[in-house]
Amino acid sequence: MLKKILLGLAAVIALILIVAAFQPSQYAVQRSLVIAAPASALFEQVNDHRKFLAWNPWIKLDPNVKSTFAGPATGVGSVCSWQGNRDVGAGSATIIESKPGELVRQRMDWKEPMEGTSTVDFTFKPEGSGTRVTWHMYGANNFVGKVMCLFMSMDKMVGGQFEVGLANLKGIAEAGAKK
Repeated sequence: MLKKILLGLAAVIALILIVAAFQPSQYAVQRSLVIAAPASALFEQVNDHRKFLAWNPWIKLDPNVKSTFAGPATGVGSVCSWQGNRDVGAGSATIIESKPGELVRQRMDWKEPMEGTSTVDFTFKPEGSGTRVTWHMYGANNFVGKVMCLFMSMDKMVGGQFEVGLANLKGIAEAGAKK
């Protein structure tokens, strides 16, 4: 009986590993929202890590998160590192490209709960009387990531937080635009 259980367990593990091997090698999560504010005002909110703290959706998951800043205050080379609870983890975000009113690209280096690197793009496109802000995170899935994606959806894990963050940004930017 024990032999059958062990063989069954080994078969399940082998099946999981085989299915994982055929999972996509890339992942992407993207959300957009039209905000009644100029692209320049929205760009300023994203291009400055300190301003991001005001609309960061993960802050509510750990109000005691420790954030530190390095490099220039804004733009390329600006770095924000964080250390938080298990819901927030630890890592850093470095702005690697900055085009006023168009794009802020960041390299995200995750330390906890899992190590990894992602790229995050914030893009700003005029739409009607506002600006469409798109928050897009993408990167490569290593084998462990492929196995995890069998049980957890990256889109479900962070997509909702992107929506909350964009709604927070909308509130701040539209209040500022009315002044």
